[in-house]
Amino acid sequence: MDAAAFRTAHGEPVPAVTAAEMAEVDRVAVEEFGLGIIQMMEHAGRTLSRTALESDANQMVVVAGGGGNGGGGLACARHLAARDRLHSIVLDRSPDEYEGAPATQLRLLERMGVEIIDADAAPEPAATAISDADRIIDALIGYGLTGAPRGTAGDLITEMQSAAAPALSLDVPSGVDATTGETAGVAVEPEQTLTLALPKTGLTATAGSLRCADLGILAGVYEAADIDYDHPFGDQFCVDLTVTE
Repeated sequence: MDAAAFRTAHGEPVPAVTAAEMAEVDRVAVEEFGLGIIQMMEHAGRTLSRTALESDANQMVVVAGGGGNGGGGLACARHLAARDRLHSIVLDRSPDEYEGAPATQLRLLERMGVEIIDADAAPEPAATAISDADRIIDALIGYGLTGAPRGTAGDLITEMQSAAAPALSLDVPSGVDATTGETAGVAVEPEQTLTLALPKTGLTATAGSLRCADLGILAGVYEAADIDYDHPFGDQFCVDLTVTE
């Protein structure tokens, strides 16, 4: 943990956590405090959609993986679709491979009738959807990344990087190590990143602006995970952050 890696617009220090520390926070929240994964996913998706809707883009594409990060992106896609601002959703695997909370999010979107593209089975339509978008929501890989993105995920990162539209990344830009900020292979270079609960230590080197979203995690969770935490959100659901100089 870096106790004062970031500051809010009012100058308040905000600690940054490593991927392992964030994984422990998530574990304690779910296993010891009973906070539901779907609850946190909904908080992430709604705040992500609010951030995306601040732009004037109306042909947004959500690129979503199969983990918790992808589930947050899919929750965001539902809010964008309800406001006629969603162009399509691009998945890095078959819809049948989604499980748990991300699968719940995906089933809701299927019932809405939005366009869902399996990039593994249809790489060209996926690439076209990304290139046609006027804003890209990167919810492909979260803080659990180890090594270089491979296969379809790596291809999708390359497509996002070559697209003209700016990217908004969820939690950590896909391809970036959440702890070190290093990139072992291709990585998204977003215009903006919405990180979740606490910023990750690797984000100090990330290009673009940074915002942090409140997931409704109790202060006791951080205490149990041995994280020195002071609620930075005030009466807001997200705060803009800058790197402490």
